[in-house]
Amino acid sequence: MSGQNCLVANDWICWDYVTSRSRELTDATVEHVWITGASVLIGLLVAVPLALLARRGRHWAAPVLTFTTLLYTVPSLAMFSLLLPVFGLSAALVVTGLVLYSLTILVRNALAGLEAVPEEVREAARGMGYGPGRLLWQVELPLALPALLAGVRIATVSTVALTTVGSIVGKGGLGNLIAPAVSSSFKAQVLTASVLCVLLALAADLLLLGLQRLLTPWTRAGARPAAPAKGA
Repeated sequence: MSGQNCLVANDWICWDYVTSRSRELTDATVEHVWITGASVLIGLLVAVPLALLARRGRHWAAPVLTFTTLLYTVPSLAMFSLLLPVFGLSAALVVTGLVLYSLTILVRNALAGLEAVPEEVREAARGMGYGPGRLLWQVELPLALPALLAGVRIATVSTVALTTVGSIVGKGGLGNLIAPAVSSSFKAQVLTASVLCVLLALAADLLLLGLQRLLTPWTRAGARPAAPAKGA
């Protein structure tokens, strides 16, 4: 069908919809990207300290992991309702909810990465005078990167999908297009916005995979990271 006729016929695939609503699609995509990016970044900044706390012992690990897991089970409508009195109908409401949802993945992967650092590497670093802070930043976190970045990839893809739920407060990125289109059975808008969500998730995953391979070259070579060299 011609472009105009596909809108009239309410076809699923309609290029005229894409061209006529390009600004709307671009704005929604940009909002989707920054909400997702902000949520994952803040979630990572919160997750690492929680993982460090959980690593201190079982009496810390159980409450932290249980708490973050329970957060993930809270329905989005209930989560936003609980946060609404604090943040109002704003993007901060959506970002905070997404941060809380991301913690169950990020905390577990950060903890797994930290626990996978060989004890002999830690002992060698301490033997060369590394204090707790220097040991963490220069030895443990770099070696925990493979597991940590794997968690970031999973959390990012999950957050791309969950961001659409923010449409209930008008801050859902592409979800702002999907929700009303579903109600009105506007097929072209539903399909186009949904495809863009999938493409965003794929692009983010590939970008983070490339970053992971760049920052962790020893995983490609299959070599086990050695103890820090003298004078490192």
